[in-house]
This record gives sequence, C-alpha cells and structure tokens, in this order.
Amino acid sequence: MNRSQSIYRLAVAALLCAVGIMIPMVMPAKIYIPPMSFTLASHVAIFLAMCISPGIALAVSLGTTVGFVFSGLPMDVWLRALSHVVWAVGGALWLKKYPDTFYSAGSNVLFCGATALVHAILELVVVFALYLGGLSGMVEKFASGGFTSIILLVGVGTFLHSCVDYAISLLVWRPIRKVGGVAAIATAH
Repeated sequence: MNRSQSIYRLAVAALLCAVGIMIPMVMPAKIYIPPMSFTLASHVAIFLAMCISPGIALAVSLGTTVGFVFSGLPMDVWLRALSHVVWAVGGALWLKKYPDTFYSAGSNVLFCGATALVHAILELVVVFALYLGGLSGMVEKFASGGFTSIILLVGVGTFLHSCVDYAISLLVWRPIRKVGGVAAIATAH
C-alpha cells in the first residue's frame, strides 16, 4: 500500500471513530432496560470499518467503546462495547478472506447471522461475568429479571440489534464502496 492510501485509511478510521463515539452520545433513540441497552446505529461505524480492514475494525471498535464511556452509561454497557473488538476483527478477517460476501444474499445472511451470534454471546459473557462476579450494584441490577431476562434482553436483543445495524450499514456501504478512494483501500469491495 502506498503512502497516500495509508493516510486515506487513517483518515477514514478517524472519521469512523468519530461517528462511533458520537452516536451513543447524541442518538435520541437510546433505550436502557437493565441489563440491556439499545442505541440505534451504534454498530454502524464498526460494520463499515470491518469493510476496510481488520486494523481499522480494531481501532473503531475501541473508539466506539470510548463513546459509551463518555456517554455516561453504566460500566456494564461500555464493557459490552469493549467486547465488540472480538467480533469486529473476526468479521473483518472474514471479509478479507471472502470479499464477495456482499454480492450474494446467502453469504450476506450467513455473515450477518454469524457476527450477530458472536456479538450476542460475547455480551452475554460480559453480563454473566459481572452478575456472577458480584460486582457492586450489578447483582441487584440484574437480579430483578433473573437469568431468563438476561438471556432474552442481552442475548436475543443483541442478536436482533446487531442485525438491524448490519442492515443500516449495508445501506450506507453499498453506495460509498464505489467511491474511488474507498474502493482502493477496502477489503470488501
């Protein structure tokens, strides 16, 4: 990769980080039902970063975690956001290996389902770790609904939320992937 492409990648990563930080801070569609929170489009920057490269996916998923920390949401929310690093990098590696994922309905559904499933499992692990670890306030917060509500709200809720944000990301990615500079640096073009 030449120097101008490296600079362009850095600029795109910075813009996606900025978007990822701002969404949880300013998005009016924020729902917090302990132990789950839903912020519409909060994963869009990560999905777009996955289309560029694993390194940018890593940077943007870390950047979006900062957004959740600064948004004033509780620790369980931003720890769940930190878990995004795993599925973001994994998804970016998938797209790097299979760059035609977006051109087939079947591979699109498979990719969406796989990333959403990993996303949901990781967030469940975080919540159960906080709950079972007995962190101050977490047991009381999560105990009101018990394991069933944690599985439904966090597990199923995260899966669905991830799928919705993936669909939004596709709507954004399809037109911008044709832009010359973006196409030159993107893994999944």
